Amino acid sequence: MTKKSTKLAKPPAESAEHAPATGGKLPASNRAVRALERRAAIVEAAMEEFIARGFAATRLDDIAKRAGVAKGTIYLHFKDKESMFEELVRIVIVPVVERLTTLPPPTGSVRDLIEAFAGNFLREVIGTRRGDLVRLIVAEGPRFPAVADFYYREVVSRGIAAMRALIELGIARGEIQHKNLARYPQILVAPAMIAVIWQSLFARHAPLDAQDMLRVHLDLIFGERRTT
Repeated sequence: MTKKSTKLAKPPAESAEHAPATGGKLPASNRAVRALERRAAIVEAAMEEFIARGFAATRLDDIAKRAGVAKGTIYLHFKDKESMFEELVRIVIVPVVERLTTLPPPTGSVRDLIEAFAGNFLREVIGTRRGDLVRLIVAEGPRFPAVADFYYREVVSRGIAAMRALIELGIARGEIQHKNLARYPQILVAPAMIAVIWQSLFARHAPLDAQDMLRVHLDLIFGERRTT
């Protein structure tokens, strides 16, 4: 599977030919744009270093070199490696979670909503750099509890809350018979997490059809779809 890029958006900079003359100094607006560009370059370099080396082994020197900035420039934007990683999660993963958990009004079935949620997750995460970041947190989170705690607050808790709300709606509508499922919404998203981990560890030995696995999983919860 081809790895999809998650290039971070960079703010457009004014071209030199259109920049006003200010005695060699950039106006405040241009300096702000340059600062945002450097910050984005640092975060993008950090993502590549974290994924390539792991959180523990990544050095600020390597991030600075990849970003094309001095090491001291990093400290103008981030106090340490942990805060840099948090910014990376906010930029790369949190917007995806916000989109996925902003569910439309439940006009269709709960199963349809969950399939849309999980299907979007698979497209947005599996085979992308976001998936690499999730696997990094799974692998190194126990050694860096502050990073794991941050990820739980910003990402996991939102997803769990959205799944619990859908389960409770399914129970109220009679679509879900197992009422205890609301106590363990993790069960509902288990195939997505299995797919993320499987992709990096075992896909070369046994490729996994994550979408089909999801359908089978939902059949177990909702019952098999009736065919007409």
